[in-house]
Amino acid sequence: MMINKTRLAAIFILLRFHPSVVAATLMEETKAAWDAYLREANAAMQARLQPGAHFLWLDDEPGRTEGIRTKGPYIAPVGPHIPKKVPSGLIHDWLGVGFVPNAKIEDIIRVVRDYDRYKEIYQPGVIDSISRGTDGVKDLFSMRLVNKSVVAKTALDTECEASYFRVDDRHWYGVSNTTRILEVDKFGTPEQRTLPEDHGTGLIWRLSSITRLEERDGGVYAELEAIALSRDIPAAFRLFVTPIVRRVSRDSLATSLHQTKIAIDDSMAHREQKGPGH
Repeated sequence: MMINKTRLAAIFILLRFHPSVVAATLMEETKAAWDAYLREANAAMQARLQPGAHFLWLDDEPGRTEGIRTKGPYIAPVGPHIPKKVPSGLIHDWLGVGFVPNAKIEDIIRVVRDYDRYKEIYQPGVIDSISRGTDGVKDLFSMRLVNKSVVAKTALDTECEASYFRVDDRHWYGVSNTTRILEVDKFGTPEQRTLPEDHGTGLIWRLSSITRLEERDGGVYAELEAIALSRDIPAAFRLFVTPIVRRVSRDSLATSLHQTKIAIDDSMAHREQKGPGH
C-alpha cells in the first residue's frame, strides 16, 4: 500500500503536534536554510535520473522491494538527525515507500491530481480543497487544513503547486510545494482571524514533497519524500518533545498513505465497473 499525496503527509505530521508556545515570525535565515535544503533534495532527485543511477530508493540495496511487497509500507526519517535543526527552525524530512498491486501509473496520477477530492480523501484534516487549474506547467490548487486536536483550533489556508514528469512509460516523478500559507487563529470562533503570511504559531511554515513512481512486478512502487519547515522546539522541551514528534510523524504519514491507497483502490474499482475504454 501507500502513495504520494502532495505534501499531505507532511501536513498531517505537523498538524497533530501543537507546541504551547507564543506567536512567532519566520526569519530570513530560516527561509535561507529551507531553500538550501530543498536545493539539495531536488538535486538528489535529478541524480536519480542519470544513466546508471537507481530511480527508486528501493533499489539502492537488494531485497527492499520484496520486503515492501510482503511486509507493507516502509516509513522512516531521511537521515539520522530528523528533525534537523536550522536557525530558528526545524526541517522534518520523512520517506514513505509502498507497493500498490494491480495498479498502473495512470491510476495513481488520476487520484493524486484530483485536488477537488482532497477534502473527501483526507478527512478530517483537510476541510476544503479547490483545483485552480494550471499555468501550463504546474497544477495549481488550494486547501484549508485544520487542527482539531487542541482547544484553540488552528486552520491553515494554503496555496499549492505540483508538477508531474513522465520519464518513460514506467517511470514518473512529481514535485510539489506550498507557495503561500496563512494561519487562521482561533478557527471556528467569533474571534477567528487570518494572520499575516509568515506569522503565527510556526507549526508549519513551508511544505514540499518529491514523489517517484515505477510500474513493475504487477503493480506500482511509490516513494514519497515529505518535507516540512516548522519553528524550533524550545531547548527546555526538546529532549521530551522530539521523540513525540518522530512518533507522530510516522503514524501520521502512515495514515495519509493509507487514505491515499483507499482512494486508489476505489478509483480502480470504479474504472473496472465502467469497463474498457473508461
